[in-house]
Amino acid sequence: MTATAALGAGTLAYASLVERNMFTLRRFDVPVLAPDSEPLRLLHISDLHMMPGQRRKQDWVAALAAATDPDLVITTGDNLAHPAAVPAVTRALAPLLNRPGAFVFGSNDYRGPVLKNPFGYFNKNRRYVQGAELPTEDLRDALVRAGWADLNNARTVLKAGGRSIELAGVDDPHVGRDDYLPAPAAEADLHLGLTHSPEPRVLAEMAADGFTLLLAGHTHGGQVRVPGVGALVSNCGLDRRMARGLHRWPGSDAWLHVSAGLGTHPTAPIRFACRPEASLLTLIPR
Repeated sequence: MTATAALGAGTLAYASLVERNMFTLRRFDVPVLAPDSEPLRLLHISDLHMMPGQRRKQDWVAALAAATDPDLVITTGDNLAHPAAVPAVTRALAPLLNRPGAFVFGSNDYRGPVLKNPFGYFNKNRRYVQGAELPTEDLRDALVRAGWADLNNARTVLKAGGRSIELAGVDDPHVGRDDYLPAPAAEADLHLGLTHSPEPRVLAEMAADGFTLLLAGHTHGGQVRVPGVGALVSNCGLDRRMARGLHRWPGSDAWLHVSAGLGTHPTAPIRFACRPEASLLTLIPR
């Protein structure tokens, strides 16, 4: 029993003090461009859950600009974890804000964290509890002023990497803020769909409309993964086997990339077998 307790304590210490700060950059090639196209570099960031004092995380994100040289930056929400965190988020993103970019928000960009029972994530019918209001509009204004497109229940076409890119996004489906209006994809070189929570009903509509790369976060990759098993939960309607990484969306030509994110819920600051991450997606010809 003593050995078991020591192992448990050691695992918890590793998950809370070590792995949750082991930021990593994942790289994927995604074949979604027309034949003979030049590659396009897309940096996907999600779930910062930023606290004001998290300078190490801010510095790591800021360094991604030089490390990846992206043509396009996408953030898929849950940037905030504290009412005073907007300056910390903008500090982290500052070197990337001069690149073409777009964003959608998650529930934790609107309301702050509250203490939760972690075992509650296994209950699909649990009541969603929201905390204090967060300075959502301050964050939105900072990103829009920098030139990034607000894709919360919106569509646009922008230029990046010498290509025309159509983007469609929804506000967070996890709390029912989404309002996706189905419409055929516009004339463009690339079509991207954005959502914070990768709810299958939203992803299926985007794929049916011709969006060939779908980007999401929210799952934290399961946050705690069991080697050989993977994520135990996805915290949404998505199959837990797709809780992080690159997958083909079933029954379509679309690819889905789910980021495991860079942060954790402040009341459950642990990660196990699921390092915090950003992803560089190199889009290549089909």
